[in-house]
Amino acid sequence: QVQLVESGGGLVQTGDSLRLSCAASGRAFSSVVMGWFRQPPGKEREFVAKITTSGGSTYYADSVKGRFTISRDNAKNTVSLQMHSLKPEDTAVYYCAGGWAVTTAPNTYNYWGQGTQVTVSS
Repeated sequence: QVQLVESGGGLVQTGDSLRLSCAASGRAFSSVVMGWFRQPPGKEREFVAKITTSGGSTYYADSVKGRFTISRDNAKNTVSLQMHSLKPEDTAVYYCAGGWAVTTAPNTYNYWGQGTQVTVSS
């Protein structure tokens, strides 16, 4: 089992940066692929980024590529999402998630945090 708790959301302006963190409990953290998803108002949850168990490989949605960076620290059981050049369309509830045989589809992830709100004003 892995329990996930996100933090770091808030209200920022266009062009600002923000760092989200996800703290995990449970011994399985280092064995699961970790990802970030977001759910904009009135829309479905969408993939943002994922990182392999070792942190050696990452994958991003086209909409955030070059602006967001996912990282993990297995010694501290944390995964982070560094976001730069934020845009109003990045406004969403952001979730961290973990799983084993994962893709970019939310239903392939086994563990979810409760979400943290990111609002980017224009």
